[in-house]
Amino acid sequence: VQLQASGGGSVEVGGSLRLSCAASGRTFRQTTLAWFRQAPGKEREFVAALFRNGVSTHYADSVKGRFTIFRDNAKNTVNLQMNSLKPEDTAVYYCAADNNLIQSSIRTSSAYHYWGQGTQVTVSS
Repeated sequence: VQLQASGGGSVEVGGSLRLSCAASGRTFRQTTLAWFRQAPGKEREFVAALFRNGVSTHYADSVKGRFTIFRDNAKNTVNLQMNSLKPEDTAVYYCAADNNLIQSSIRTSSAYHYWGQGTQVTVSS
């Protein structure tokens, strides 16, 4: 699986952005897809994930109710709609994928074998 992220940028507090990650590979529909982020000086952290069953979603508490992860099987993309953005959302965002992880590991970055390049999101006040 190869992943290509896009959609980052700069936005003011309260604004919205949509990140998109295009995935190659014949097994896209059987793939767990996730977004992580890393702020300067901090460790990479889990943001959101969609389990390979296409139904189960998981969110970090810090983004719950503001971010939505969804996939477009026709376009082989996983998207992250980010609303009500805050300065603390500023980070480099990475998409990740894996075909075999178990749902209990979905928030663990080391469980993912495939990673896209990061895309910068900057929220200014």
